[in-house]
Amino acid sequence: MSTFAWLKGHGTENDFVILPDPDGSVHGDLDAELVRFLCDRHAGLGADGVLRVIEGGKQSYVEDGGDWFMDYRNSDGSIAEMCGNGVRVFARYLAEAGLTGDKPVRVGTRAGVKEVVQNDDGTLTVDMGEPVLPGPAGIVVEANGHQWPAVHVDMGNPHAVAFVDDLREPGNLCDQPTWSPQEAFPAGVNLEFVVRRGPRDVEMRVHERGAGETRSCGTGTCAVAVAAARAAREELPVTYRVGVPGGEVTVTWRADNHLELTGPAVLHARGEFDRAWLPA
Repeated sequence: MSTFAWLKGHGTENDFVILPDPDGSVHGDLDAELVRFLCDRHAGLGADGVLRVIEGGKQSYVEDGGDWFMDYRNSDGSIAEMCGNGVRVFARYLAEAGLTGDKPVRVGTRAGVKEVVQNDDGTLTVDMGEPVLPGPAGIVVEANGHQWPAVHVDMGNPHAVAFVDDLREPGNLCDQPTWSPQEAFPAGVNLEFVVRRGPRDVEMRVHERGAGETRSCGTGTCAVAVAAARAAREELPVTYRVGVPGGEVTVTWRADNHLELTGPAVLHARGEFDRAWLPA
């Protein structure tokens, strides 16, 4: 197929290209070069990642693909397990395309099935599952000539959370910060830098594995809420406001150890792309 449909959306300014592909026939195994081109902010459409929409029973990536499967790719073309902002945008697309009713939708991901609910105020809430703790001990991250101890929280993808005095300290997060021991994250890691603003109120910046610094990271906000609640020895359930450069979300760590992520999701563009426009 020489042409294909696309949409764009964002969750707290973490933005994505959406590729409707119900039976998986439009994009095959989704070429990494196509993903990189679509995400290029100068030559392509511009995005932090690509969300391909496939019927859960017609994908071959995981055992349980849910009602609809979110085939998520980072802007560098690499595969990612999960995206908390992306899954809200994905669910918004499904609803506006008339592919779901008012009931919760089961979205399949490489980190398991996530249930998404649409709220009366227009936000969406995702059951993000349980955090995996504890991770490797003694992790230190370094950026802009500074070092901080970091806490590992796995949300289906790996995170290292460091508390800082000022969010300007890590400097330019388009560059990959380093961590030690290197073997703690052989497949890379998402790195969050966090300041406390008040009781159950934090702000963060993030370098996402495979994307660089982004305006928000949904799984990262969950990892940050877990790290902050553990440091404060909070009892469950507990809810944190997490501010990101692109807005804010709330994360509730429930008594059953599941995390709920609530935030906005917006669709803002659509069009048709011709493969003939791809560079040779």
